[in-house]
Formats: sequence, C-alpha cells, structure tokens
Amino acid sequence: MRDTDHMTEIDRVLRGQATGRDDVVRSSWRRCVESWGLDPTRPSPAHVVSDAQLRSHREQSERLIAIARSGLDALFRQVAGQSYVLLLADAKGVTVDFLGDLRQADDLRGAGLHLGADWSEPLAGTCGVGSCIVTQKAVTIHQTDHFDLHHTPLSCTAAPIFDTSGQLAAVLDLSLLRSPRAKASQDLAMGLVRTSARRVEMANLMAMTRRDWVLRLSSSPEFLDVDPEAAIALDGNGCIIGLTHAAQAALSGDAPLLGQRLDQVAELSVDELPDLMRGRPTEERLIRLRDGRALFGHAIAPQSARLPRGRPVLPGGLSSLAGPDPTMQSVLAQAARLSCSAVPLLITGETGSGKERLARAIHMCLPSGTPLHRIDCAGLAADALVNADWPDHGTLLVKSPGDLDPAGQAALLRRLADTRLRVIAASGTDLAAMVRRGEFRADLFFRIAGAALDIPPLRLRQDLDWLVDRMLRRGDGDGLRLSAAARAELRSRLWPGNLRELAMTLDTAALLTEGRVIDVPDLPPALLDPRAEPESAEDLHAVLLACHGNMAQAARRLGVNRSTVLRRMQRAGLTPQP
Repeated sequence: MRDTDHMTEIDRVLRGQATGRDDVVRSSWRRCVESWGLDPTRPSPAHVVSDAQLRSHREQSERLIAIARSGLDALFRQVAGQSYVLLLADAKGVTVDFLGDLRQADDLRGAGLHLGADWSEPLAGTCGVGSCIVTQKAVTIHQTDHFDLHHTPLSCTAAPIFDTSGQLAAVLDLSLLRSPRAKASQDLAMGLVRTSARRVEMANLMAMTRRDWVLRLSSSPEFLDVDPEAAIALDGNGCIIGLTHAAQAALSGDAPLLGQRLDQVAELSVDELPDLMRGRPTEERLIRLRDGRALFGHAIAPQSARLPRGRPVLPGGLSSLAGPDPTMQSVLAQAARLSCSAVPLLITGETGSGKERLARAIHMCLPSGTPLHRIDCAGLAADALVNADWPDHGTLLVKSPGDLDPAGQAALLRRLADTRLRVIAASGTDLAAMVRRGEFRADLFFRIAGAALDIPPLRLRQDLDWLVDRMLRRGDGDGLRLSAAARAELRSRLWPGNLRELAMTLDTAALLTEGRVIDVPDLPPALLDPRAEPESAEDLHAVLLACHGNMAQAARRLGVNRSTVLRRMQRAGLTPQP
C-alpha cells in the first residue's frame, strides 16, 4: 500500500466510512487522531526511553520478568527459525524483556523491537502492545493496520498478562520485521501468545500464593494436571484471594470474584479441597458451579516450609540465585527469613559477585506492587542527598555507601532517620573495617547493617557448573553447550570479576563459536587473572571445596603445580580425597 493510500484510508475511517478494517483497528485509528493528536502524515521512528528510565521500568517489573522468563524462553524456542521477536512490555507499554536474533540487532533497534522501546498507543499509534493495553484483549496489528507509516512493515501479535488481582500487569508480544501479506498468517502466533500469557499468569499465581490453597480448573479432564485453563487462590476460610484472568469468566462471568467464598460460586467448600488433589482420577474431580455448569478441578495444598529433601523453600527470586553450594544456600536461607522484616540489611561481597541481584531478589519477596528505589553513592555529593525527593514507602537499595565522604555520610544518616523505607545496602568494601579506622560513621553503619549477608566469591563456590548452564539457557544462544575441556578451563579460572566476568565470558564465547558446542578456543582469555598463594589453611580448604577435592583443578586455579598443592595440604593437615 502506498503512503497516500494509507492516509486516505485513515481519513475515510475518521469520516465513518467502511474500509474493511476490523473494529479494533478502526477504533484505535480514531483514538490516535482524536485523543492522542497524532498526525498520519508525519511518521516518527520508534520511541526509546533513556537508560535510567528503562532501569526504573525493569525494577518495577522485576518480579514478573523473573517469573515469566522460563515461559518466554519456551515460547521463543517454539518459533525459532521463523524470524520472530519476543517482547515483554509493562503495563505502560515499555519493553522490559526481549528475545530475538542478535544478527538482526540493528534492524530490530531501528524498528523498536528491542529493550526500552515505548509502544504505548499515545506515542506509537496503533500497534500490538498499545492496542492490547487499551482493549485489554489479544490483538494482531498487521502491517498497514499500524497507524504510523514507520511501523507498517511490521506484524505484531500481543496478549495481555494480568496480575493475581485482575489488573493488567504486562503485554506479551510476538512480532516480525516482515511477514506474509495475509493477516491470517499470524493466527498461529495469536494462539501461542495467548497460551503463553495464560501460563505466565498461572506461574505468577503459584509463586505469589505458596502458603495458600490453589484450585486449578479445566473444562475437560485430559490436561487438568499438566496445562489447566484457569486457577484461583483461596485463604484458610475459603475466600478467593487471587485468580488468573480466565478464572473470572470460567467461574462468574462479569460478577466480581475476588473476596467471594468458594461455596458462593461452586458446590464446594474449602474443607473438601483435599478430595481434588492428585491421586484421584481427573475425570472424578468434578466441580458443580452454582449456575449449573461443571468444571474439573485440581487442588494444590499450601506449601510447607521445607522441600522433601530438607532444603528451604525460597520465596521470590531467591531460588534462582544459586545451585548446590552450601555457603550460598545458607546465605539465601537467611535472606528468606529476613526478607519480609523491617531489619535493614547489609550485603557484602566482591565486585560482580551478585550483591544487587540478591538485594532485588529479597525485594521481590515483598507484596506485589511494593516499589524499589535505588541510590548509587559512588561519586554522589552530599547536596544530592539533601535536596533529592525521597519516596515515602517501599525498599531503598543503597549501593556503595562506603564511597560517601563524611558530609555525604551525615546527609544519608539524616535522610534515613526521617524515612520508613526498608533499607538494603550493598557494599564491596569492608564497612566494619572502615568504622574501626574512623573512615565510616558508626551510627550510619548500625542504621544500615541490622543484619549482614556476605556473598562468597565465584572462585570459592561449588555451583559453577550450575551457574554456567543457567547462563547458557538464559542467553540468546539457545541450545549451546560446553565441551568437557571448555568446562574444565572455566573451573580452573580465579574469576576476579565473579558472575559479571563469567556472564561476559559465556556471551563472548557464544558469539565466537561456529557450532553449537563451545570449546576452549572459543573462550576469551582471562583479562585479569591474579594468582596468589592462599593466606591460610582455611583459604586452601575453601579452594579445594570449590574444586570438589580435585587437586589438579585446585592447582590450575592457584597457578601452581599439583605437587605444590599436595605439599601445602600436608603442611595444613588436610587429607587428599581418594
């Protein structure tokens, strides 16, 4: 379609004439002109928010991003090789997560199919994300359905994601830079985003209501236990405290569902939920609704405080931070117990060890909607702290407080004295030692260090393999794996840059490898790999533990030969493992 034809058709819609476009598109075009004041004759490139704004949007959506990521990965694998781009936008239309082919990075950025793009309708005009936000329904905006001529090559199919209270939380969008002419070519994409959005809502409900009954629902018994259509969460009195969007229509149509008792909408009480648990054939788990309809139900009991193997159930995003490392699991267990208290927390650890990730995971344990605010004290003047507008609730992440000069420390202490914010500080310096040297105020130290969590460096962690595999799964190189030699090489490094260095190493290797297996030549060299003799027997023991007793790996990590490790072990009274 020529540009003039497109503008002529928009004008016909504005004058109420039929054009063959569907109601969603026609209504959006009218809003673009009449409500948003957009001009179809003046195309504009994609709107991209600043880095600071993107960080803020991602912080507010971090809980949902973490919960949705595995579902997004699964969806992206389903469309692999078909040139689709997967976007997760928040309820304001800003893209907060993205999966796409990095070989098309420049084209995708130019089209706005990337992190930070603002697809709200008042800015971008008729588009998948924006129209989905306005209508709160799944939509396909295909090529010239778009209002802005800059976007007419695109085809965008989007579905809404609602939170457990029924409010719009995000939009899942599957887009193409170029697609077949027929809009019906995106029918499969529509089915995929609807299914994925439903599954994200289900995962979110399960994550948010671990201590409550969950009743999952399906219109037929075949997929009840594996892929149910809807779900509700119930408190001990049988009142509905959370739901997926499909549950509203499945149980009560337009009548409000939150706050109702289960026995008001179904011939079922909370005391009868155990009869609907696994172990009973799905076809026998029938629920009669008050309006005469019937559904099949799968009840999930409130989770206990511990998993069967004795490891604590970690709330929020804590469970995704570590694998089988005893020290990290102990840190995370402490974090879980402290997460919902008002105790200020001080997180310490080397650069790149994951202090801010732990702080954000602790924040994610708080009720949904609790805001997270961040102050980076590096290079921050006292005036900035004195004159800044401070929030009145939520979590305050104070990064690098040890970098403040005395005036800055005094200003921070005064501001914290007047706030009810939950404080989590992250420091790469030893603040206690600074207090002893008179370099850091003791009163400020005790204000931010009600409890301390120390993250071990990567070189002393025993879950390196777990971390490597997780980072590979999260990257854009889906299906990549490490050769045994490459894995051994990674185990031998000291990792002064910790998790940040590991992630960059794997990202670089994924780009350098020509196949699906990353081998030693694909690994970039360690840019900073200091080798030093352990200062004590305890340090040597920690290195050996991280290497699972393998003296050859410990020797490579320490930059010495195996006999030297054996000699030091003998001096320290350590016994080699058989």
